[in-house]
Amino acid sequence: MPYVTVKMLEGRTDEQKKALVEKVTAAVSETVGAPKENITVFIEEMSKNHYAVGGVRKSDE
Repeated sequence: MPYVTVKMLEGRTDEQKKALVEKVTAAVSETVGAPKENITVFIEEMSKNHYAVGGVRKSDE
């Protein structure tokens, strides 16, 4: 039973998240041969206040 976690910054639409889940599920199924109904996808959204690159928070850009 594959579990996939996608971490990304907040701000995507529900339609984008739905498409992401569908495509990730299809890719995992095709790659490892797992039935789609056995694949779990978690989306973890991070606040731009809680994510920084090069010492600069994304919310400060």
